[in-house]
Amino acid sequence: MLLSLTATLTAIIGLVLTGGGGWLLSLGGSPYYLVTGLAFLVTAILLFRRSAAAIWLYALIILGSLGWAVYEVGFDWWQLGPRGGIIVLLGLWLMLPAIRRPLGFASPTGTPYPASALPLAIAVVVAIGVAGYSLTQDPNDVAGTLPTDIVNATPALGGNVPAGEWHQYGRTPYGQRYSPLDQINTDNVSTLKVAWQYQTGDVKLPGDVGETTYQVTPLKIADTLYMCTPHNWAIAVDAATGKEKWKYDSNSGMNPDRQHQTCRGVTYYADPAATSGTTCATRVYLPTSDARLIALDAATGDVCTTFADNGVLHLEKGMPYNPAGYYYSTSPPVITDGKIIIGGAVNDNYSTKEQSGVIRAFDVNSGALVWNWDSGNPDVTTPLPEGQVYTVNSPNSWSVFSYDDALGLVYVPLGNQVPDQLGMGRSEHVEKYSSSIAALDIKTGAVRWVRQTVHHDLWDMDVPAQPALIDITKDGATIPALVGPTKQGDIYVLDRRTGEPIIEVKEVPAPTGAIPEDFTAPTQPLSGLSFSPPPLTEKDMWGVTMFDQLACRIDFLSLKYEGRYTPPSLQGTIVYPGNFGTFNWGSVAVDPERQVMFGMPTYLAFTSRLVPRDQIPAKGQDEKGSEQGLNRNDGAPYGVFMGPFLGPLGIPCQAPPWGYVAGANLATGDIAYKHKNGTVMDMTPLPLPFKVGVPGIGGPIITKGGVAFLGAAVDNYIRAYDVTSGRQLWEGRLPAGGQATPMTYTAGDKQYVLIVAGGHGSVGTKPGDYVIAYTLP
Repeated sequence: MLLSLTATLTAIIGLVLTGGGGWLLSLGGSPYYLVTGLAFLVTAILLFRRSAAAIWLYALIILGSLGWAVYEVGFDWWQLGPRGGIIVLLGLWLMLPAIRRPLGFASPTGTPYPASALPLAIAVVVAIGVAGYSLTQDPNDVAGTLPTDIVNATPALGGNVPAGEWHQYGRTPYGQRYSPLDQINTDNVSTLKVAWQYQTGDVKLPGDVGETTYQVTPLKIADTLYMCTPHNWAIAVDAATGKEKWKYDSNSGMNPDRQHQTCRGVTYYADPAATSGTTCATRVYLPTSDARLIALDAATGDVCTTFADNGVLHLEKGMPYNPAGYYYSTSPPVITDGKIIIGGAVNDNYSTKEQSGVIRAFDVNSGALVWNWDSGNPDVTTPLPEGQVYTVNSPNSWSVFSYDDALGLVYVPLGNQVPDQLGMGRSEHVEKYSSSIAALDIKTGAVRWVRQTVHHDLWDMDVPAQPALIDITKDGATIPALVGPTKQGDIYVLDRRTGEPIIEVKEVPAPTGAIPEDFTAPTQPLSGLSFSPPPLTEKDMWGVTMFDQLACRIDFLSLKYEGRYTPPSLQGTIVYPGNFGTFNWGSVAVDPERQVMFGMPTYLAFTSRLVPRDQIPAKGQDEKGSEQGLNRNDGAPYGVFMGPFLGPLGIPCQAPPWGYVAGANLATGDIAYKHKNGTVMDMTPLPLPFKVGVPGIGGPIITKGGVAFLGAAVDNYIRAYDVTSGRQLWEGRLPAGGQATPMTYTAGDKQYVLIVAGGHGSVGTKPGDYVIAYTLP
């Protein structure tokens, strides 16, 4: 009976592999699955016939599969495991005496002799030996060290920020995410303990949109931390104790048409003309998800009624279309030269009738409009006259700006005009400014230079990250530079005065084959410093078992894919790097003394499939805003169905690692190291701490103590790394997802490291409302 069941199972496996393998081979894929499936079927027949040859044949299946696997992927355990796991387990099962006994023979005296286990034993021992060896290898690791020399002992950090404070999103106007504190260093960081924990009370609600996320980096000024929450509360707490000082609820409400319900930060301002201690002498500006900017007294949390309309600036003014939930500000504005400069997020792929992506500067005290720069009408920056509107659906900027007061420039990372995957009918201005970094004159808003990172973007490759400003020494000269990370993995290192490359940018041929109504750019830019991954191949497909790996191989060859920038299609296209990007809003951290960078490149393929208008169902009443699934693109001839490239079990079709930490020399463009980052601890039903290298969204910071801090990964940890080598030095378990960028500060004589743990809807981490500070014991 047991043998019959085993033979039946072997036959079923053989049928699945033969059918799927034949399909794969018809698509031009590997013949392995078809050959192995047929071998399984023959093994099943031999088992049914009680032939000892089944043992020998199956031993050959194990050894043949092992040889094929090593040929394809070398000694990578995470790739070998799915290829051989079921095969080796079945081999162990066939070694049981209860299976081998019926396959043997009886002597003339009637003594039973089971079939020999030796062939299987040899094959299984060899397979286990190779697996054990592969566990000691890490073929994806790039080991190395960054230079430790201090190139500039007195670098420009931007702004006049005391060493123990954190005044802006990236600490200073330069967005370096670098702190000159060194009390916590590589020698003692492993002893960090929780100093205090605070809960905001703003939690994810049942009616929230999927992408309800807690991405805030608090500010620290004097003895107070200032922050916001996903539902746009502003909060002040004591920096030493975490005790709440005040809380303000903007009552921004909930709207199912919002794609994002988040707040990355507030903006602090001290009025130089105000008398210290008077009402609203210091202010906190809160952006909201219903398109308002609210001025609050930093001391009390009360609304500063002298700003704009009784303390509230209405950002929907001048918009050609204004459907509720389609436009909001998720990132903190910047304040310089008496102006508060702000962009806004526009819902991706909802409609062709979207709000404008205009960047506006308002008087920081009165809220009066000073200038407006609209990438759809870039040559006119004087304030929009009453009764007129900005350009419909022009490229927007939803991320964080940097600025250089000395040069009089604000640096704006720009997104793409929606629909992201359809480029028909874009204007000359849109083609120039979409997916670029633009330098605007702080006084007038006029464009001083622009550097485009994707031509005719059909892949949602917004420039997502705040540019970092740093002075770089090269060939004996000091160059004021800008470091701009991109979703596609390129790091642009530019002269921030002119936009000209410091590290070479060249144009390379790009795939063609757009739909008939559209076109592709013949070439695309490629930076000499790039974390863009090599193109995917069939052998990169992955799964927990050989079956879902086979399904991913079939999907891979069924989709359109010719490498980076394969155009969207009705057939379905693989987008890699995917929409989350190699880098996203978390940007990178730079050390202005050593002139190096630390970042978290993430690799997760997406797919997009164009859907003709007549195949798009009517809009449902209970739909929630989302960038995944069906994007309707109302008014366009196609919608788009998009999301991560996942297998039948809901895990990525591409093999891990999916996430790294990495370091690079900004003067030379050399990548020093790349190490797997994060575990599957919170991705699987069982809490398994396997260091696979997982996706993440968030950003790092660097300190003078030689330590980088980073949460972001989809396991719930904050970690510390040695900036020089990238090796992990410490980790702290978080009560929720840490998809926010940390910060560091001093209170009294202690240095603290702080992170917000509230989860991220798009990556499915645990939601929460925690603010946690760590310090040395």
